[in-house]
Amino acid sequence: MTATRPVGAEPSLQSAAPGLTGRPWISQDWLDVVFVHWRVDVSAVAPLLPAGTRPDTMSVDGVDDGVTTWVGLIGFRFEDTRFPPLGPLGRTGSVGDFVEVNVRVYTVDERGQHGVVFLSLDAGKLLPTIGARVATGLPYWWANAEHRSGHGRVGYAMRRHGSHLRSLVEVEVGEAIAEPSTLETFLTARWGMHVRRAGATRYWPNEHEPWALHRGTVATLRDDLIGAAGLPLALTSLAPDSVLYSPGVTTRFGAGR
Repeated sequence: MTATRPVGAEPSLQSAAPGLTGRPWISQDWLDVVFVHWRVDVSAVAPLLPAGTRPDTMSVDGVDDGVTTWVGLIGFRFEDTRFPPLGPLGRTGSVGDFVEVNVRVYTVDERGQHGVVFLSLDAGKLLPTIGARVATGLPYWWANAEHRSGHGRVGYAMRRHGSHLRSLVEVEVGEAIAEPSTLETFLTARWGMHVRRAGATRYWPNEHEPWALHRGTVATLRDDLIGAAGLPLALTSLAPDSVLYSPGVTTRFGAGR
């Protein structure tokens, strides 16, 4: 039976990274990050999660109500991928610079570790796609993907190779957020990911500086990825419940455990 947290309990989330134990194995710049989110009932997400995890819950008002969880469509640019254990030889140069659009949901495990589960990740370069699938077991897909920016807007467009699946999201960037709300922290300050591989669910921790966030509004949105990931098809026909933007961070991942 899956354990649940008491309804109304304050989540033990941290706006700043707790820090990695040991040396990071990979470091990447995530730039021009667009966060588009919809709230859903936990019943829509729970069947898609790896063993040992459950949906992490948070209402729009920032209270853990035990039933509201979130689906995110996230677009950003990878730049300057580095492998610190290898020193300068680990720099991948242009191979590590590409666009990604992912679908993610939010989880907590039996140890109380809050994380992300990626239901799909579409990347604009073949070698990083293959490398990430092999190294982590994440559901990466190769896609035609591009980043668009200008006139106060940031957007991403992609088409997955070998399929009809497409996604187009363009966000108008608004005012900077001086103090993120509890919900905005919940949706962005996630210090690890849960990944199912070889019959076990592992937690891969990460760290980066606190997000510099802006509120945003959706200018354009057409998406097939959320429905293809097993989530309600009608979700992207609804107005998002949260739209955020960040100029970016430098992220470091520790080894899975």
